[in-house]
Order: sequence, then structure tokens, then C-alpha cells
Amino acid sequence: MHFLDDSLFPENQEKLVITAAPYGPEWEPADFPEDLPLTMDDHVRQAVDCYNAGATVLHIHVRELDGKGSKRLSRFNELLDRLRAAVPEMILQVGGSISFAPEHEGADARWLGDEARHMLAALDPAPDQVTIAINTCQMNIMELMTADDIAGTSFTRPAVAEAYREMFVPAGPAWVEEHLRRLQAAGIQPHFQLAGIPQLETVERLIRRGVYTGPLMLTWVGIGGGFDGPSPYNMMEFIRRVPDGAVLTLETLMRSVLPVNTMAIAMGLHARCGNEDTLWGKEGQKMTSVQQVEQLARIAGELGREVATGKEAFDIYKIGERYADADETLAKIGFAPNRQPGQVGFTHHS
Repeated sequence: MHFLDDSLFPENQEKLVITAAPYGPEWEPADFPEDLPLTMDDHVRQAVDCYNAGATVLHIHVRELDGKGSKRLSRFNELLDRLRAAVPEMILQVGGSISFAPEHEGADARWLGDEARHMLAALDPAPDQVTIAINTCQMNIMELMTADDIAGTSFTRPAVAEAYREMFVPAGPAWVEEHLRRLQAAGIQPHFQLAGIPQLETVERLIRRGVYTGPLMLTWVGIGGGFDGPSPYNMMEFIRRVPDGAVLTLETLMRSVLPVNTMAIAMGLHARCGNEDTLWGKEGQKMTSVQQVEQLARIAGELGREVATGKEAFDIYKIGERYADADETLAKIGFAPNRQPGQVGFTHHS
């Protein structure tokens, strides 16, 4: 992305889209009972409260009444149906990592099988987005967590911590291409969750081959453990490589969430918060998802950057847009065009 002399002036930036991730599937309800939903009513209430606080994208997971992350698509359908009525102006984004919580003590934390994950394209009502991982990689979410981060939570149990330490994301080429095909056929926008530049390069190749044709919605996930860590150097190099026509959100974990989001707001990018990313505000003080959204809205206000309404977020995210082919997609997103037969030198859009 290019930054001109006036790019940090809020009047030259898109309005801020805040993504709330208030369902914390990795945690057990007892880890933060004031904020981790259990019943369906709790799930809906979280969405309404986050929307009222300023969030316009809702990152969705569902919990069963026993506290475990739900793998039943019927539960997702039920929640989506209720959310369409309760928060009609929120972008509903289903987490494609369904469901990585370990089923019982000592079990592995793992994703569902490939075909089950493809079934997210058949959710009814359909979400606006499903997040998608690119390239199988390690996802050790314990690597950056400190003793203070996990104090008093289920992660202090060695078996739980080990399950998450050894977790990886299965996202090989065949699965990715088929998943993109099904999501696009269902009119669901893929939202790419990327661990670093190699994954961004893979997304670009998918676009150049015409496997994906549509707006480019990205989240940089700086959580370490196989992903980029939340270093400003990692973050800025990723931002530099993202084309100007993409929409980029920054995500990290624990007490890095606030400073990374503050930088995102200042640079005209977009922010994500909630108990899936952190339970903490100041050191040793828990902070609810709604409080985190309110905090980002206050920071945006201090910087003079307006928070997007629901309708404005739909426009910024280009929900419902599709492009005809690879050439149009490259041009709309801001990548250089594909090389034509016999063409030499650098390619550029005329």
C-alpha cells in the first residue's frame, strides 16, 4: 500500500471498520464468565452490544451448552438466522476454523475434516463472509502467551496448553481451491486470514490464475507460533506488499491487540478486537469485548477518524461484488496485470 504525504490525515482515510470477535472459542466459559457466551441468547446479546459499541463486522463461532465449541452447522444456522434479525446491518463473518477447541482433556486441538469445512458454504442463511486460511502451517497460539496472559484460565492446565501449542492449520492447495469455488458459487465473500507474506503471494497467484475473482479482503494475523509475530517490522512489510485496492485489517493477540489496533487506526487500516484475541486491557485487568470495541471507537475519535456505520461497512467491504475474470480482478485490486504473450519489461495497467 502507498502512503502519500497526506495519507495519515483522517479526512483522506476510509471510515474505520471494527471487527468484533466476541465468542472466544479457545476459552472455556469459566475463564471469563462475564463475557464468554454460552446460550444462544448470550450469543445474540454479544452481537447486539458489540454493534451498539461501534463494531460493524461480527466474527462468528458458536458454543454448545456444555461450553465446547460447536461443530454442528445447525447451531450456526440458528445463530445466523437470529443475527440477521437482531443486527441486520452487521457483516456476518463465520470463522472458517470451525472448531479448533480440544474435545476433552488431553485431546488434540484440531479443525474439522475438509468436507465438513466445505459445508460452511451451505450455511442457511448464508453469512456475508467466511474466513479462509492459506497454506498449511503451524499455529502455536501459546508461543507468545505469558504466565500473566493465562493466569486463572483453562490454559494453565498442561494438557490444554499442549493441545494448543501443537496446533496447525490445514489449508493445502486442493482444499483452498475447492473452498474458494464453493464460497463464490454460494455468493459468500472469502476473507483471507494470512500469517505472512508467503501466504499473501499464494493469494496473488490464485487471483492471477482466475481461481478467485472478487474484492480482496485481508486480515494480517500477527500471533507468532508459525505466523508473523506482532513486530512493527513484520506488520509494515506486510502492509507495504498489500495492493492499494485491498481492504486490510490487523489482528494479533493478548496485550499486543491495543497497540497494533491503534497503529491500524492511525494508518487508515481496519481493526479487530474481542475475547477471541485477548481477555485483557491493562496488565492484570480483564476487559470485555464490548469494552474493547468502545476503546477503539474512542481512540478513533481522538484521531479524528470516523467509525463506519453498518451500511458504510458493507460498501467498504464490497459485499456482493464479483469480477468477471483475472484481468478485472487484478485491475480492481491494484496488482500489476498478467504478462501477455511476447510482452517484455514491467507490466502495468494502461
